[in-house]
This record gives sequence, structure tokens and C-alpha cells, in this order.
Amino acid sequence: MTQPLLARRGALIAGASLLATALLPGRVFAQAAAPAAATGPYTLPPLPYANNALEPHIDAATMALHHDRHHAAYVTNLNGALKDHSALAGMKLEELLAKLPEAPEAVRTVLRNNGGGHANHAMFWQIMGGQGGAPTGELAEAITRDLGGFDKMKTDFNGAGARVFGSGWVFVTVDQAGKLAIASRPNQDTPLMEGGRVLLGNDVWEHAYYLKYNNRRPEYLAAWWNVLDWSKISQRYAAAKAGTLGI
Repeated sequence: MTQPLLARRGALIAGASLLATALLPGRVFAQAAAPAAATGPYTLPPLPYANNALEPHIDAATMALHHDRHHAAYVTNLNGALKDHSALAGMKLEELLAKLPEAPEAVRTVLRNNGGGHANHAMFWQIMGGQGGAPTGELAEAITRDLGGFDKMKTDFNGAGARVFGSGWVFVTVDQAGKLAIASRPNQDTPLMEGGRVLLGNDVWEHAYYLKYNNRRPEYLAAWWNVLDWSKISQRYAAAKAGTLGI
């Protein structure tokens, strides 16, 4: 075999190897381009704990990617959609989402996807960072009254999350009377879009769990309860009853 032919074969093999490496799930996520810094009315909230604080249940690499790339992109895209709509930009996020039907059609879908993504993730970081366990006090009583008890709530919540087709979220909603319900939504939709309020919610998009759990979504759903901060969730419950809970 001639030297030029050997060189060409070597180059082809090297290129195929690089392509295969790039197509590995972890490599795809890790090499995603960082979004531009957000400028506008909304900002990316800092993660309230270290990336590795939720180990071993949620890995540090997933947390960094999820917060620093995915959530940041929602904020950047949301601000970009609002740059020529000052009246919308002046709204609180929960108000903006509740009034999506009134938004200009040209930006409505972008606001829905990215405003919903911002609200969902901002809530998501707040309710984690704890040691799991079980709720107590008034919240525990509400769970027993409305959802059949803590164990049944977890079973029903995990089942609803597992049944989400493709990407979406599963929530426990709360109204101002303190009544709880389980609901799921596709994509980045949220009960805020119907004027509701979210007590807690779990992200079942693949980017939330795929690096560690691959396609084992039920395993991720079960592990997630170990990182909840019930003191923070109880504060959200009290705020909902007081009419002060935002996102």
C-alpha cells in the first residue's frame, strides 16, 4: 500500500473516531455552547448551593450544565423577545405568563417557552438543597387531606412524571386556600399560565437526568425526593396561603 493511501486511511479513521466521541450523550451535553450573557429585565438566579451539593442523587456535571447553560439560555432568549416590548418587560414573570394570550403573536411562543423555562427552573433550584425526609406541620396535614398522605403523593407524583411523553414537568400545585393537586405539563409550560401557583415541581426533560440515569427516568424521579428542602417548600406553602407566592 502506498504512503499517500495509508495517510488518507489514517485521516479517515481519526475523523470517524472524533465523530463517535462527539456523539456520546455526555459529550453532546458537555460541549454545548455557553449562551451569551443575559441583558434585560430578567436575570439568572445564582444556584443557592454548590453544584455537587445534591450528590449522589443528582451529579455535579448535570447541575452545572442545567443551571449555567440551559436555564441561562431561557433567560437570554426571554430578554431578547422582550427588547421591543417595554410594557411586557415591566411585568412580574408570573403576570407575564398568565397574560400570554394578550402578548403579540410574533413573540408569544418564545415567551411561553422561555418564560416558562425561567419560572420553572427558578422554582426548581429553590426547593432543592435539603436532605429529603418528609414534610411536617400544616403542609403535612394538607398532603394527607388532599393527596392521601406523603407516600401516596410520591407514588402518584412519580407516576405522573413517568407518563410525561417526551419533555415536560410534574408539579404539586397550591391555591390560596391551601388546597394541593398533582399536575403535569409538556415542554416548559407551567400552571402559572392559567393563573395557578406551584408548590413544588420536578423537571423531566432529559437534560435534568440523562448524564447519570440515561433513560431510567423512574429511577431519577425516585431519587429526587432525597434532595428536597421541606423547610423551603413549607415557606412556599405559607406564601401561597398568604397570596404572596410568585413563581
